[in-house]
Amino acid sequence: MRFSRLRMLATAAVLLGLASPALAQRVVEGDLQQQMTPAEFKAAGLDKLSAAELAALNGWLQGKVAAVTAGVREQVREEVREEAREEGRQEVIVKNRGFFDFGSKEPIVSTLQGEFRGFGKGRRYVLANKQEWEQTDDVTLAGVRRTDPEVSISPGVMGVWYLQLKGVNTKAKVQRVK
Repeated sequence: MRFSRLRMLATAAVLLGLASPALAQRVVEGDLQQQMTPAEFKAAGLDKLSAAELAALNGWLQGKVAAVTAGVREQVREEVREEAREEGRQEVIVKNRGFFDFGSKEPIVSTLQGEFRGFGKGRRYVLANKQEWEQTDDVTLAGVRRTDPEVSISPGVMGVWYLQLKGVNTKAKVQRVK
């Protein structure tokens, strides 16, 4: 979902970047005499130029427009590339939290799928975001049964993670397995 949104954004940015210079180039296509009203042409003093001088001026102007157009296109391409890199980086960070430490101390907040029947070493907990975690310590929480409860999984020291049920103070040490 995120990838298609990124692709749509990149396509729109490229089209916009390519369209703006193209429009600017169309405005000065042909010679200045065709682009300007007779009054503008005369007011600019261009009526005093010979045909060769006017052709040279038109050629120079076309070259400038082409250079600006190429510069704008390259700038837009680089901005789109940089946005795509950052979006991809953020997606990897979110997808792999729990497997690797990316420096974020924010907890993972989700819901457990199905019925929660307490903590116990070796139990697996599947979150709504499809992450799967396994309890690695001996902490127990008997007598608590809930369906689709909200949980948070917080990073600790040295790559340790703790799962906590909303409204319950007990935390279980877990590790991500999927």
